[in-house]
Amino acid sequence: MSDLAIDVRGLTKRYGDRAVVDNVDLQVAPGRICGFLGPNGSGKTTTIRMLCGLLKPDAGSGTCLGLDVIRQAREIKRQAGYMTQKFGWYEDLSIRENLDFIARLFEIAQREQAVDQALQRLGLTQRQDQLAGTLSGGWKQRLALAGCLIHQPRLLLLDEPTAGVDPKARREFWDHIRRLAQEGITVLVSTHYMDEAERCDELVYIAYGKVLAHGTEAQIVQEAGLPAGASLEEVFIKLIDRAQDNFK
Repeated sequence: MSDLAIDVRGLTKRYGDRAVVDNVDLQVAPGRICGFLGPNGSGKTTTIRMLCGLLKPDAGSGTCLGLDVIRQAREIKRQAGYMTQKFGWYEDLSIRENLDFIARLFEIAQREQAVDQALQRLGLTQRQDQLAGTLSGGWKQRLALAGCLIHQPRLLLLDEPTAGVDPKARREFWDHIRRLAQEGITVLVSTHYMDEAERCDELVYIAYGKVLAHGTEAQIVQEAGLPAGASLEEVFIKLIDRAQDNFK
């Protein structure tokens, strides 16, 4: 059994003749925040869905939280929290009602206590009776994260969780993420924001379904052959140019 929170090799997903995710290797240690970057259509969401058991890989193998990604997908779902790009809970239910519904899905024994803890953890207690549909983007984001945490997962898979959210709400969200990592929760988070990428412990850059770089920010800059101090945006432009040359 791997000691890594995520340890997959050769992960592949095809739709027709097209490999949306193509032979991806990914290893992340427990308690790390791993930024998952790449252009739209690069395979980030598909990879995340395979890791959390929502999609079955066409090829490859490995584990999440020591559980086989193919044979134990159901068990992975119960130990991972997945936050989608778009708010996916019920807008005609209150914050508390949404969290209670999620707790029922996970068959949490002390449901009321779990909901109270989730509300308090994300600063939602004062708004618990507010309908989800009336919340701003930042507060919907907090509700979605609270829903991800209610069953006390050991792995969080966050798919562009701060898209369309104002800068203050983004900063507050990342403060929550850092505290969760300090508690030992592993986080894989996709983002297009370079300031968020700089807050990650390590980065993975994917394009055309292939991993082009994986390491700390300093390692990725060095391996790209750019001088120290080069921006991540410069690095990723260079990686894309190289990848495009390979596809010509």
